[in-house]
Amino acid sequence: MKKLLLLATGGTIASVQGEDGLAPGMDAKDIISFLQDKHPDYQMDSMLLMNIDSSNMQPESWVKIAEAIHSNFEQYDGFVITHGTDTMAYTSAALSYMLHNVNKPVVITGSQVPINYKKTDAKRNIIDAIRFACEDVSGVFLVFDGRVIRGTRAVKIRTKSYDAFESINHPYIAHIHDTTIKYVGAKPKTNKKLKLDTSLCPDVFLLKLVPGTKPELFDLIKHLYKGVIIESFGNGGIPFQGRDLLPKIRELIASGVAVVITTQCLEEGEDLSLYEVGRKVAQNLIIISGDMNTEAIVPKMMWALGKTGDLFEVKKLMETPYNYDLTP
Repeated sequence: MKKLLLLATGGTIASVQGEDGLAPGMDAKDIISFLQDKHPDYQMDSMLLMNIDSSNMQPESWVKIAEAIHSNFEQYDGFVITHGTDTMAYTSAALSYMLHNVNKPVVITGSQVPINYKKTDAKRNIIDAIRFACEDVSGVFLVFDGRVIRGTRAVKIRTKSYDAFESINHPYIAHIHDTTIKYVGAKPKTNKKLKLDTSLCPDVFLLKLVPGTKPELFDLIKHLYKGVIIESFGNGGIPFQGRDLLPKIRELIASGVAVVITTQCLEEGEDLSLYEVGRKVAQNLIIISGDMNTEAIVPKMMWALGKTGDLFEVKKLMETPYNYDLTP
C-alpha cells in the first residue's frame, strides 16, 4: 500500500462563496472528505501549507512547498499538491528546479470549479493525481483533465474549460482513463538522491513587446530587476527601426542585468539566427530560451539568479538541460 501526503495550498478547488466572491475556505481534510474511495489502495495524510488564491502565490510560497516535500520525503511514496490553476504552471516548474533528482512522484493538481459544487472537475482531477502519485515514476508532474504533463511544460490556455492545460513543445507523459494509466513513452525514472535547492532571486521582470514599446522603459527596469525576460515577436524579432530597442537592451546587460529572449508564440520556440531582427540582438550574453514556455523560464531565471550574479554563469545555468528540465 502506497503512503501519500496531500499538501493543500488553496485555490479554486478549496474555494467557498463569500461576500466578495469565491475564495479559498476549505482545508486539506475537507478536500479529502469529498473523495468517495471507500476502499483505497493507498494511505493518505494531509497538511495545509497555505490557503490562498493562486494569484497571490509568491516565490516564497514555492519555497515553502518545496521544503515541506523535502522534510517529509523519506516518510512517503508520493506527494499530491492541490493548487489554484492560475499560477499552477509556474509552481510546477519552480518545484522542478528546486527539487533536484526527485525520485518519487510529486503531482500538482486543482480544478476549474470548487470541489463542493455538484458539477465539478475537482474530484476527477484529485483522484487522477492520487492515482499517478502511486506510480513508480520520478519527477514533478501536473495532472489535469486526465492528462499528465511534465512540470516544466505545462501552460494554462483556457480560463473556464476543464481541459485548461496543455503540454507545450513536449509530449504528454501519460493519459489517465478511470483506473488505467497509458504512458506516451517510457516512465520517467531516476535513482539519484533528492537534493533541495531553494535559493531564488525574485527580481525578475517579464516584458511582452508590442508595436510601439518605448526604449525608455528599459531605464526604469534596469534599477528594479536583476533579470529581464523579453517576449519578442515570432522567432525572436526585436524592433531596431523607429523605436530602436537594441541599445537599451545592451545597456541592460552592461549594467549587469541578465536578459532572456523568448517568443510570444506558444509553440515551436524562438530562433534568433533566422531573421535580421533576431540576429541583431543575438550576442554572447543574450540568453537563448529555446522552446521553453514562459511559465518555466520565469522560475528558472529566479533559480539561476539565486545562485550567481555572474552573467556568464547565469546564461550557462539557463541554457543547460537537466534531468528535471528537458529544454534543449
